[in-house]
Amino acid sequence: MSTDESTTKDLIETLRDGEKGFAQAAEKLASTDRADLAPKFQQYSEQRARFAGELEQMAARYGDDIDESGSVAAAMHRGWMSLKDAMTGSSASGVLDAAEEGEDHAVNEYEKALEADISPELRAVVSRQFADVKRTHDDVRSLRDTVS
Repeated sequence: MSTDESTTKDLIETLRDGEKGFAQAAEKLASTDRADLAPKFQQYSEQRARFAGELEQMAARYGDDIDESGSVAAAMHRGWMSLKDAMTGSSASGVLDAAEEGEDHAVNEYEKALEADISPELRAVVSRQFADVKRTHDDVRSLRDTVS
């Protein structure tokens, strides 16, 4: 497997986890005293879906096989995996804590991707996406700090 292929696969897994995590967070926030945040988290979910789709299309053009199933061990290390437990019966601050942890993971995955020996084409896409991922991370952290 090429570096581009493995990097793309890792990012897609992270983005799909974030997509699901943000959607779950939006659902949970809708029933808290911070229901006003639900639409923003739904937008973040849609952002992650767009980013994953862009990487999937790029991989398909290059003939890469991006199997999204992953291993159980890999799933345990993904940042949003604790979100389900953290959000069960929790307040807006609990949801934001879990989202911020997931975003820490996303930022780390993008930083690793940018440190890897990837093609210039993939680097351009990853760099552009990373700027938005970082902004989302910082926004979620700011929200967490103000709600906590």
